[in-house]
Amino acid sequence: MSRIGKLPVDFGTDIKVSTSGDIITFTKGKVTMDLDTKGNVDFNIDGNVITFAAKSDAKEHRAFWGTYRALANNIVVGLTTGYTKQLEINGVGYRAAVKGKVLNLQLGHSHDINYDLVDGLEATVEKNVITLKSHDKQLLGAAAAKIRSFRPPEPYKGKGVKYMEEHIVRKAGKTAKK
Repeated sequence: MSRIGKLPVDFGTDIKVSTSGDIITFTKGKVTMDLDTKGNVDFNIDGNVITFAAKSDAKEHRAFWGTYRALANNIVVGLTTGYTKQLEINGVGYRAAVKGKVLNLQLGHSHDINYDLVDGLEATVEKNVITLKSHDKQLLGAAAAKIRSFRPPEPYKGKGVKYMEEHIVRKAGKTAKK
């Protein structure tokens, strides 16, 4: 039995939830997010609580049970509190700036990298820290990974773009002969 799937998702009174076939729609203010279950799980909305159940005892349906419950919970948390990721830039001359809906990165390449911020994603820059905010956890993680991929941290000096909580394992450089 899924330990995650059997937990109910409480969405409170400020989020409106509606269904249309296999699609669950979450709405708060002007933000609307859809969760398409594709018929893999059964769900029941009772007041301010959604509960999920496996369609059958098949291995696939039991796996989808916990997955869709977690996705629904991520949407509810995103709409109520939102998600934040911080990226740290290390390196001489490495800079970032936000100009409208574009994140401008100078990371030691021969050219500046302009990363377009999609709808639902906000970025702010303070000194060498890029803070990304969004109500969509998947969108936020994908954007942070893409920005990090422009200049991943190298193991000798740690120069590059890294997640704030990430620890870079350092290598020793060459040693001189005695």
